[in-house]
Amino acid sequence: MGADYLRKILNARVYDVALESPLEKAPSLSRRLGCQVLLKREDMQPVFSFKLRGAYNKMAHLNPEQLARGVIAASAGNHAQGVALAAQQLKCRAVIVMPVTTPSVKIEAVRNRGAEVVLSGDSYSDAYGHALELQKAEGLTFVHPFDDPDVIAGQGTVAMEILRQHADPIDAIFVAVGGGGLIAGVAAFIKQLRPETKVYGVQTLDSDAMAQSVEQGKRVVLKDVGLFSDGTAVKQVGEETFRLVQKYVDGFVRVDTDAVCAAIKDVYEDTRAIEEPAGALAIAGLKAWVAQHGSTVMENGQSRPRTLVAIACGANMNFDRLRFVSERSEIGEQREAVYAVTIPEERGSFKTFCSLLGERNVTEFNYRIADANQAHIFLGVSVANRDQATQFADHLRKAGFATIDLSDDEVAKSHLRHMVGGRSALARNERLYRFEFPERPGALMRFLTNMNPSWNISLFHYRNHGADYGRILVGLQVPEQDEAEFSAFLEGLGYPYWNESEHPAYRLFLGCQ
Repeated sequence: MGADYLRKILNARVYDVALESPLEKAPSLSRRLGCQVLLKREDMQPVFSFKLRGAYNKMAHLNPEQLARGVIAASAGNHAQGVALAAQQLKCRAVIVMPVTTPSVKIEAVRNRGAEVVLSGDSYSDAYGHALELQKAEGLTFVHPFDDPDVIAGQGTVAMEILRQHADPIDAIFVAVGGGGLIAGVAAFIKQLRPETKVYGVQTLDSDAMAQSVEQGKRVVLKDVGLFSDGTAVKQVGEETFRLVQKYVDGFVRVDTDAVCAAIKDVYEDTRAIEEPAGALAIAGLKAWVAQHGSTVMENGQSRPRTLVAIACGANMNFDRLRFVSERSEIGEQREAVYAVTIPEERGSFKTFCSLLGERNVTEFNYRIADANQAHIFLGVSVANRDQATQFADHLRKAGFATIDLSDDEVAKSHLRHMVGGRSALARNERLYRFEFPERPGALMRFLTNMNPSWNISLFHYRNHGADYGRILVGLQVPEQDEAEFSAFLEGLGYPYWNESEHPAYRLFLGCQ
């Protein structure tokens, strides 16, 4: 059977629609990891994913009668676009059943190629069941996204190109896994020509049907799947893909959402391309594997950097996800640490606390007066690694500020950071001002140094969005007799500012009544 797949891959019909995607070095990632990282750029295909290879190879093998009746497919998006493009090329009808959770960019891309879209269910498995019903009702030919020898062979041409593009040894290839079509084709080809090259599947922690199936020796059905990496959200893998993966794949790497977000950023920094979550999954797995196994290998008594390939398999990203990706990538890369810090509610303590930040880049600062004795601050700072995060927490504690490291706390990262605040009986006579600070070290300390120490900061909110200016919201309690001095303070800062004390939303949600 292995030789049969080798023949099928070598004779696959994909290049009527697919291009031979480049195999590029990722210089920044390679430098950081200490090994040679190569990205197979399947995100550069006409439908921004590898899926058109398998779809077209399958449809190109249909007879004229089957093409005349039309085809149907179930897909979370990328396979759908491949089928739609193949149908456009072969001039046949295509009906695509997609989960209702599919990003709109993928739905519109399918419709724009002339395919009929039917939305059904929350996952691929739900859409698959409805597609089978429509297939029987309308006599259409089903084009499976992964569990079909012709589809697997089409995806296997990715491996054929990798070996042609890199004749030197490859230590390992990392492949995103949903239903298993891509990794089945890649592993079947690689293991027969370069058996020494490892092939690893990468899955998210909440959609790891293939890894669980291999571990249990049978295909499992997940009750639920995660939706962030929608391209790999499969409840049950295919029979044929499972058989091939059991035979040829060396192991699996599981990663979380933050690691995927960090990998999206890594690819962007090296290529200026924005991968979808499933597209960056292999890169996230490669990084996790290197962290565990190291970047070098012993060969002939000497250490050499590993050569690792990750398939960047898709770039159909919904634009509105980018805010979430940007926010979580720093934590996923362990470049941001977040803390809950308690300081005494007394004059000067806020300034003392800020002085401890030194030259560190503050990513978030949330504070609302709430207690007569203590103040609680939600703080985010840039770090190089988790060790730095721990060291800074210790630094704050030694200075007398109780500190909780929340960097790995999901509730804090997803919710609490946006919910710090509320009304406070202690915020009487509060003035609310909005400032634009220059986004550079020392701007905040200049603000605090120039402020009269008898004025109380009752609210402070800041988030670093990477802009030219930091946008800060500050609540101040200033005695009426200091009005002239306060006006001089505002003008002397040289920072643009706006008095928001009468803002209707502030009065509604934060103002003291």
